Amino acid sequence: MQMKEISNREFVKMVEAASTFLDQNAEFVNSLNVFPVPDGDTGTNMSLSLDSGLKYVNESASTAVGDLAGALAKGLLMGARGNSGVILSQIFRGFSKSVNGKTTLSAKDLAAAFAAGAETAYKAVMKPTEGTVLTVVREAAKAARDTAASSDDIVEVMDATYKAADAALATTPDLLPVLKQVGVVDSGGQGLTFVLQAFDDVLNGKEIKFDKKHQPNPTEMDEMVDAEHHRSVQGKLDPNDIVYGYCTEIMLRLGKGKQVDQKFDYDKFYNYLAGLGDSLLVVNDDEIVKVHVHTEHPGKVMAWGQEFGDLAKVKVDNMRLQQETIMKEDQQEESAEATPLQGSTETLETAIITIAAGDGIKTLFESLGATTVISGGQTMNPSTQDIVDAIQASGAKQAIVLPNNSNIFLAAEQAQKVVGVLTVIVHSRSISQGMTALLGYEAENSLADNQSAMEENLSTVKSGEVTHAVRDTTVDGFDIKEGDFMGIIDGKIAVVTADLEEAAIQMTNKMLDDDSEIVTIIYGEDTTEAVAEKIQSAVSDMDDELEIEIHEGDQPVYPFIISVE
Repeated sequence: MQMKEISNREFVKMVEAASTFLDQNAEFVNSLNVFPVPDGDTGTNMSLSLDSGLKYVNESASTAVGDLAGALAKGLLMGARGNSGVILSQIFRGFSKSVNGKTTLSAKDLAAAFAAGAETAYKAVMKPTEGTVLTVVREAAKAARDTAASSDDIVEVMDATYKAADAALATTPDLLPVLKQVGVVDSGGQGLTFVLQAFDDVLNGKEIKFDKKHQPNPTEMDEMVDAEHHRSVQGKLDPNDIVYGYCTEIMLRLGKGKQVDQKFDYDKFYNYLAGLGDSLLVVNDDEIVKVHVHTEHPGKVMAWGQEFGDLAKVKVDNMRLQQETIMKEDQQEESAEATPLQGSTETLETAIITIAAGDGIKTLFESLGATTVISGGQTMNPSTQDIVDAIQASGAKQAIVLPNNSNIFLAAEQAQKVVGVLTVIVHSRSISQGMTALLGYEAENSLADNQSAMEENLSTVKSGEVTHAVRDTTVDGFDIKEGDFMGIIDGKIAVVTADLEEAAIQMTNKMLDDDSEIVTIIYGEDTTEAVAEKIQSAVSDMDDELEIEIHEGDQPVYPFIISVE
C-alpha cells in the first residue's frame, strides 16, 4: 500500500486511533513504573493529555493538516498531565510548528515534523536523560528522515518511524540502569510507541477497533457547533457584519429518499458545501452524514443533501438575531459589573497555589496560607489547564505554585508560560517540602524574595512516605514482594517490610540525625490515628527531646507521610 500525502481525514483518524490505543493500554503503561508503588500513572497522564488534544482537533473546523496539528498541540499542552504528558505535548508542539500552513503532508513533511518534535522535546527538558521517551522520539525521527530521503511513500516512512521507535524502546533498559535493574522498558517511551503504532496502523489501512466512538455523537457534535459559534459569533460583533447569517444543520440517511441520484463521495459532498459558507463540519459513517455550516442559503444545503439521502434532521438558526440578543445581555451584564458591590474586598495580591490530595492535607495547607489547593498529586496529576484555571480564578496579581511532586513540575512550568499572570514555581517535591516552603512566605516581601526564601526552606526537611508494593520486583538492592510496605525517603526506597507500622518506624529512624528537632506524622485514609500514636511512641523512645506532631491527612496511596526537620 502506497500513499503520497496525509489529508485532514487521515490525520484526524491517526489522532483518534492513538487516543483510543493509549486509553486501552494506559494500565499497561502504568505498570512499567520503575517503583512498584500504586501511583505509576504515566499511561493515565499520557492518555488524558492526548484525549484533550483530540478534543481540540474535533473542535477545529479547518481541513488543513497544519491547522489540525496546531489544534492537537494546543489541546495537548492545556491538558498535559505529569512530565510524560508535557513531553508528549512538546513533541507535537514541534511537529505542529513544522507543518504550520500546510494543507496536506508529504513524506518529507512528515519526517521533518517528527524531527522538529524531537528537537522541541529535548529543549523542553532541562537535563535530558537517555533511555527515556526522548531516546525513542529521537531515533524514530532519525528513521523517518533517513527513509524520506529516498522515498516519497508516506506509509514506508511511517513504517520505518514506528519500527525505529519500537527498537529504541527495547534499548532503554541498556541506557538507564534503573530500568535494567527492574526489568522494564521506559513507560513514557512505551506510551509514545503506542501513539506511533496507531498512526502506522491507520496509514496502512488496518481496521481500528474503537472502544470509544469513532464518529462524534450528537452531544459531541453539539459541542463542536457551540465551539464554532463561540469563534464565529461573539463579543461586540455587529449583527450586520455577519457574512453568513444562518447556522444550518442537517442529518442525512445515506441512500434513502426519492430524490437520491448520487452515491456519496466525501470530497465532492464537502467541496460543494464549502462554497456555500464557512464553519463547515461534515462527519459521516456508512449510514449517516451530519453537516454544520454557516451560510446564506440553507435551502441549497438541504437540496444538496437530498441528492445523497433523506433529511432525518434539519435545524436552521438566524445568527444575526441571536447576536442581537447576545449584545443586549452583554450590555446588561456590563452595567451590573460597573456597579461596585457593597463590602467587596480588594484584589488578592499573591495567590499561593498548591497541589495535594486528602481533605486533611488541604486543611493543613490552608492553615499555612495556601489560597488554593488543587486536588491531585500521586494518583492524578493536574493538567496545565487545571493550574492555569486555579491561578486565573484566584483573581490575584501574581502567583506562587507549589507542585509538591516532581512529576508536576513541567505542567506547572507550562502553566507559568501561558497563564498571563506573573507566576513563579517553588519546586517542592513532596507534601512535606510544600508545607515547609510555606513557612518561608512573607506577604510584605517581593515575589522574587518569597520564591528564594521558600526554595531555601526545601532543604531543611526530610520527606518520608510509606506505601505498599503493587508487584514483585528488585529495586535499589531490595527484593520486594507484592503487598510489602516500603518506606521511601526523598524519593529513594529505604525500608521494605511486611508490616506497615514497622515500615514507618524504621523509615523515621533512618531520617533522624543529631540536628533533628520536629517530626510530623500525617496519617492517610488507609490507616488510623491509633497506629500513628504507636509510631509516635516508638519515635519518642528514639529521642525524647523530639517534638512530634500527628495530623489526619486523609490522603490516598500513602498511609503515612512523615517529615523530619
